[in-house]
Amino acid sequence: MRVAFAGGGTGGHVYPALALAAALKERDPAAEIRFFGMADGIEARLAQAAGYPFEALPGAPLERKLSLAALRTAAINLAALTIACGKLAAFKPQVVVATGGYVSLPVVWAAWLIRPLSRARIALLEPNASPGLTNRLAAPLADEVWGAYADAAEAFGGKFHVTGVPVRPEVRRGRPQDLARKALGLDPARPTLLALGGSQGARRINQAIAALVTRRALDGWQVIHVTGPRDYEWMHAEEHDLAPGNSVALLPYLDDMALGYAAADLVVARAGASTLAELAATGTAAVLVPYPFAAEQHQARNAEVFVRAGAAVTIADNELDGDRLWWTLVALRAPGTLEAMRAAARGLAHDDVEQMLVERLLTGSALPEEV
Repeated sequence: MRVAFAGGGTGGHVYPALALAAALKERDPAAEIRFFGMADGIEARLAQAAGYPFEALPGAPLERKLSLAALRTAAINLAALTIACGKLAAFKPQVVVATGGYVSLPVVWAAWLIRPLSRARIALLEPNASPGLTNRLAAPLADEVWGAYADAAEAFGGKFHVTGVPVRPEVRRGRPQDLARKALGLDPARPTLLALGGSQGARRINQAIAALVTRRALDGWQVIHVTGPRDYEWMHAEEHDLAPGNSVALLPYLDDMALGYAAADLVVARAGASTLAELAATGTAAVLVPYPFAAEQHQARNAEVFVRAGAAVTIADNELDGDRLWWTLVALRAPGTLEAMRAAARGLAHDDVEQMLVERLLTGSALPEEV
């Protein structure tokens, strides 16, 4: 079995592909897997760290208005299309899986152009409630679209199947909470807040957490703060100016995110699709702060699904600060609240998504009925 994965730019486009690739290799160790993306994107680092061959392509964000920048973007994507045609023709994948990000579009175009030679099936993964521009443009060339939320079905018609989003096996398996806290240097008995901003970090969340832990006594809570590499040095003040009784594990990045989820009673995070899939898979309650500049407000739409289910509360980015976060924590510590949120998050999980999609890759069967 030969499968090409294309996508990148954020962890949300890469981690689901890695999860599906790992499930495929477990089922079929002889499977050949190749990742396509940008050389300077997170996809290059993560795919190669996982041991998969990586093919680099040029890429540029899609422009929505006619301009000189749009002409430059068109030229870059044309170059990416040409390179992708050659690389796909040499690899001869039986399936091309595109997981989003602008770099995936030339790969889908290339797969369609060489289809008379390769006969490769084309599948899109749409992890957001509001589909992105790349997948909407790629959809006419795709055979099927796998998605997390029924809200996205309208954009894809009969090609769309609600499957859920693949989650890395180490995240899904979890581990004992007390051992996870010990591994992070924390008290195994104290309630724990995990704050993260995605693969790049989130300045607004970082500022709110810094204010929270330096100005407010957290009444027994301890904090795992994953800052992202950009803000890590700036956030070191937390370690020197903590309010009395507070405890913080400050990290630039957490490669073993399963450890963070296992340790946490509550997560403060953006509402990226991969993060939400992991929250559901681990049954973790959340305070979501949707990124306000996400294309077509897809993070806000994602967060709405979790709020409707009772799995999360939201704070608008421009309203987030240490005080607002502190009062939110006070409200969520009401008896039974976090337990109910965790159960609601677990109800949003798709436990069999990896195996179902592997079955689809191997046999072309086992998808649910179209939405």
